[in-house]
Amino acid sequence: MSANISELEIHRAALTGHCYRMLGSAVDADDAVQEAMVRAWKGLSGFDGRSSMRTWLYRIATNVCLDAVAERSRRTRPIAEGQVGTPEDTLETKDRSHWLEPIPDVRVLPSDADPAEKVVLRESVRLAFVAALQNLPPKQRAALLLTEVLGWSAGEVAESLETSVASINSALQRARSTLATRQSSDAPSSWPDVQSDLVDRYVNAFERYDVDALTALLHEDATLSMPPFTLWLQGHESIRTWLSGRGSGCRGSRLVPTRASGLPAFGQYRRATNGEGYEAWAIIVLELAGDTIASITSFLDTETLFPLFELPARLSE
Repeated sequence: MSANISELEIHRAALTGHCYRMLGSAVDADDAVQEAMVRAWKGLSGFDGRSSMRTWLYRIATNVCLDAVAERSRRTRPIAEGQVGTPEDTLETKDRSHWLEPIPDVRVLPSDADPAEKVVLRESVRLAFVAALQNLPPKQRAALLLTEVLGWSAGEVAESLETSVASINSALQRARSTLATRQSSDAPSSWPDVQSDLVDRYVNAFERYDVDALTALLHEDATLSMPPFTLWLQGHESIRTWLSGRGSGCRGSRLVPTRASGLPAFGQYRRATNGEGYEAWAIIVLELAGDTIASITSFLDTETLFPLFELPARLSE
């Protein structure tokens, strides 16, 4: 029994990445993978070996995700809905289940993946890509991921989704057309040396809380958002005004580096209200465009996200 369980567990990271792409939520992805593992364990006696264990598990996980998607609304980002705001706007929130969540890289990048595969998998969990996926009908989303990310043939996808090859090819055409209009045109992280220096300069400027230096790192159309708040800002002037004014409570923060959704990220800790140490405030995720920062997203759901990233709730001095 234990050997079979171990054989299933080998695939957990790969399945978590797949479910995250389908659902846009790290928590929902974990739940979906757990359900897929239970279904797989119960159905092991029926596994005939005609496909690989991984392929079989992907089929189960995809069906679990399709069931889950049917029961809830799609995840989105503040920058994908509503008009750009101003630093003076009222702060309104929506429930955490409304928003796209980041996921730790270590939970979705299989340790046995080769370097080229890891590049593909890392790009496929980027916030912009996963957000764009959420605009696709569930079966289009599944078909696209199974072919474009996992490399399945149209025939394999048709068998998995219990439909025809013609239907899959049609779904893929529509899905690609939709993504072409939804995805950001920003280039993926392709300048590692330049962008590593950019991230270092961001950390230095943020921990000094040098607003001028921070603003200088931003693309001219950069965005700032803070889920669960619906407000999002764009451009140097608005972001500078926010950082200097209502966001200035972040002055004196400490940043702990991590990786989230294939992107540079940090656990942000603000000075504790009692002056003793630092308290968890946000997971900051940076999206880069060449030698500038295109987007800063501060995910404020510390209760959910900090344990997920294995970050403490407090830091001492």
